[in-house]
Amino acid sequence: MSPTNSSAPTPVAPRGLRTAGIVAVVVLAAIVAIGLTTRARSASQLREWTDAHAIPTVTVVTPQPAGAAASLQLPGRLEAYAQAPIYARANGYLKSWSADIGTPVKAGQVLAEIEAPDLDQQLAQARADLAKAEADAELATSTAKRWQSMLGSDAVSQQEVDEKTGDAAAKQAAAASARANLERLVATQGFKRVLAPFDGVITARNTDVGALIGTSGSGTPLFTIADTRTLRVYVQVPQVYMPSIQIGQAARLTVPEYPGRSFDARIESTARAVSATSGATLVQMAVDNHDGALLAGGYADVSIALPGGAKGSSVPASALIFDASGMHVATLGADDKVAMKPITITRDLGKLVEVSGLDAGARIIDSPPDSLLEGDTVRVAEKPAPGHAEGPAAAPAPKKS
Repeated sequence: MSPTNSSAPTPVAPRGLRTAGIVAVVVLAAIVAIGLTTRARSASQLREWTDAHAIPTVTVVTPQPAGAAASLQLPGRLEAYAQAPIYARANGYLKSWSADIGTPVKAGQVLAEIEAPDLDQQLAQARADLAKAEADAELATSTAKRWQSMLGSDAVSQQEVDEKTGDAAAKQAAAASARANLERLVATQGFKRVLAPFDGVITARNTDVGALIGTSGSGTPLFTIADTRTLRVYVQVPQVYMPSIQIGQAARLTVPEYPGRSFDARIESTARAVSATSGATLVQMAVDNHDGALLAGGYADVSIALPGGAKGSSVPASALIFDASGMHVATLGADDKVAMKPITITRDLGKLVEVSGLDAGARIIDSPPDSLLEGDTVRVAEKPAPGHAEGPAAAPAPKKS
């Protein structure tokens, strides 16, 4: 027998297992390569996005010539051309009223009637007092005449004649006083009918049937009447513009309740004084309101055309920059880099200001960011094409099969 070998034979790996190991290594390498590529691409996109958004996007405007005229925009207040509170002149109770708020009335039209029994009794007493005073005056006058005739016969003294004559004069004065008192009460009785002082519209009624009526002028008026066929427009014009305001000058106004509609007005007068609190002068205008479209007491935006002659150009007030170096605007050069341009304001028109020191074709940044500095690069926002609606892009139409 041959000798037995005690060592076991070495196992050989199958071919399929080696192939699976190679494939796994290749897959892992591919995953790592794809991950590194994706991360590098994301980092590049992030850098591009950051660099793009680091450049501010701005809108630009072009200065407009000052032109031959400019318009001054100011707030105004509408008031009735004539307005009066109607108080009672007779004490009593309201018997009836015939005009409510919004009622057009004519001058002399009866608005209400007052029942005044106390006044009626006072009038009757005044008539009786007048009759007594006139009788006393007539007797005193005849007595004085008789004593005057007896003065020549030395039957009476001069002193007695003078006393009778003076008594007659006093009685005649008392009769005149009683007559005046009667006429006063007659006039007061006429105020039992409350009349409209002029043509207008009742804007307030503060009484009703049976209400106690007093003659205190500090109380509540029975009615308020306003003539609104023409309205007054009051505007506070800054002192610097007053040399341009002329009597008879035309103006236009708009009101919130009628967007897109304007009304013609005319300057009637000015206060010819500057208010110490506002630094402005009160200007009064008149606007026709026969159609009743405008409401008294309302707000109006008034536009007054100012004579031109100012040199320079006009820019939006939102484009101005004021800092320690003074007043300037941010302009753009051909390379879209910021250049600060100092300017001088010649006239402030509210939303627009007239300035000097700008070229006609300058590109000015409107509403510049606070962080904007000289030499910064900016991106100019593109204006949407006419009729282009901004918003999410529309989904593509489905393809026809």
